[in-house]
Amino acid sequence: MMVKIATVLTELFEDSEYTEPKKALEAAGHEVVTLGLEAGQTVTGKTDGVEATIEKAVADEDPADYDALLIPGGYSPDKLRKDDQVLDFVRHFAMQRKWIFTICHGPQLLVNAGVLNGKNLTAVKQVAIDVINAGGNFFDEEVVIDEIGRFVSSRTPDDLPAFDKAIVDVLEK
Repeated sequence: MMVKIATVLTELFEDSEYTEPKKALEAAGHEVVTLGLEAGQTVTGKTDGVEATIEKAVADEDPADYDALLIPGGYSPDKLRKDDQVLDFVRHFAMQRKWIFTICHGPQLLVNAGVLNGKNLTAVKQVAIDVINAGGNFFDEEVVIDEIGRFVSSRTPDDLPAFDKAIVDVLEK
């Protein structure tokens, strides 16, 4: 079954945390749509200078049209978490118990959306305190799958092989 996944992105995202999961999801037959603040905008990764085109603006999209959400890390989540439309979009996935895939600094967006209370997840170490203060249960593990909360999370690009496998696997269940 093909699943439609939204990924939210802006400037200075962590390149591999966008490209590798996107590649894994597409290889498994799923559709990944890159959303951001402005359709047609080109945004650049912070590590390797990878360019990504924002296909659609979050403000123009109905989150009900998507089955899952991918939040790559880097500086992108911190920049996006001040946008109310992005936060509302993210909240939809948590409230509807749709899968949310997040890695590294991605949980910063979930902190501001207020959707972490009681959820199990991981993140890059410096975001752990934010996760805990937002009511989440932090685990310093390669990949954390919260079946009840519908979160799959990892810490850093080093965890991408396990993260990519986990996000593809949960969609096949």
